[in-house]
This record gives sequence, structure tokens and C-alpha cells, in this order.
Amino acid sequence: MKRDHIDFQDRSTSLAYLITIRTYGTWLHGDDRGSMDRREYNIFGAAKIAPSERAQERDRKLMKSMPYEMDARARSAVNTAIRGVCAHRAYSLFAANVRMTHAHIVASASDRPELMMNSFKAYSTRELRKTGLIDPEQKVWARHGSTRYLWTEQHVDAAVEYVLYDQGGELPAFD
Repeated sequence: MKRDHIDFQDRSTSLAYLITIRTYGTWLHGDDRGSMDRREYNIFGAAKIAPSERAQERDRKLMKSMPYEMDARARSAVNTAIRGVCAHRAYSLFAANVRMTHAHIVASASDRPELMMNSFKAYSTRELRKTGLIDPEQKVWARHGSTRYLWTEQHVDAAVEYVLYDQGGELPAFD
């Protein structure tokens, strides 16, 4: 039996994280692109929730504000905030790409990725409000987000490539 070289690597600490945050109301449960449910479907390798107009309509009715999409000025403000978080907290930023409905960040730190993600959201929301780009009542970010652990230099390189140059294709495998 051929052994995988990854078997011999230290997996106690990741080299970096691919963090994705999505804007409020732009990807609801039951969307054709697939979604996860933190209670039943959030198991590594498990199937995503099946497309369902009924589920999307249920989530639309529960929304507390309109869906939020970022224009060019908002994307620039969020990019500035992400870089500000990294400078203030001494995170190593490898790549960031802020889109209309989401942002991808590849960064490393000794903090947990969930804490990093929350900082990116908070600093970004503060910057958007400070510059008057959103109403005070507008929800900006969807609950939680995606935090992928990048264990090898190849994973980090693939994530950076994806974030900077491949925003139309499937995410690379980081197993």
C-alpha cells in the first residue's frame, strides 16, 4: 500500500485559512448553488441541501432587511477594512478579493479562523457605516461564513490562485 506524504505532516496547526464571508440575503437555503445547514448538513463531505424554492421563500420572509450587494465604493471600503484588520492584528494576508456578494480572504494568524472572520466582518461593517455607504439598519453579512484550513504550501498557493484569478470555477480540494 502506497502511503500519502500528507500522513507524515504535522496537521496540528494550519499554515493559513481561506475565509469566505457572504453578504446578507444573497444566498439563501435551498439556492440552486447548494447550501449547508449548521444543524443537520454541516458534516465534512456530506451532501448539501437540495434546491428548494419553498426553503428560499421561507428564508426571505425571515429576513430583517433587504439583501445587500456591494457596489465599487463598498467593495473598496471592505478591502480597506480587511487590510486594516490584518495590519492591526498582525495577520499575514496572502490574498483578498471582495466581490458584489462575498469576499474571500487567505490569511494566517495564531487566532482561530472564526475570530478572524468575525473581525473582518466587524471592521468592514464599521467602515461601511463610517463612510455612509450603508444605512444604519442595513444588515451587511450573512450569519457565519466558510473557514477552510490550509495545511500545506500547495493548499495556500491553490487558495491564493483561486481567490485572485479563478472566481468562476469550483474551489480546489484542500484535503
